[in-house]
Amino acid sequence: MTQSNQSDKNNFLYPRSRYYGQVKPENLVFNANLQEFAQKVGYITNLETNGKLDPEDAYEQIKSLWKHLKHSKKSLGIGQSPPASP
Repeated sequence: MTQSNQSDKNNFLYPRSRYYGQVKPENLVFNANLQEFAQKVGYITNLETNGKLDPEDAYEQIKSLWKHLKHSKKSLGIGQSPPASP
């Protein structure tokens, strides 16, 4: 019973959407990272809007998350052209 409640809570707090793009491991990993980024930005903006977080702190946290997402994209090779064949 506790397992089911925990699973329901996790699905509510951390929803995941289906991926409809080109199925490659790096695309799936980046999609998961992108969904996590969006989720965290939503939490930060809600905390800032409700006065629980200073606007400058919210900005810095989102900036840090963005840098992490950019690094993830670069390290996975998303958007880079494939090496030329001889």
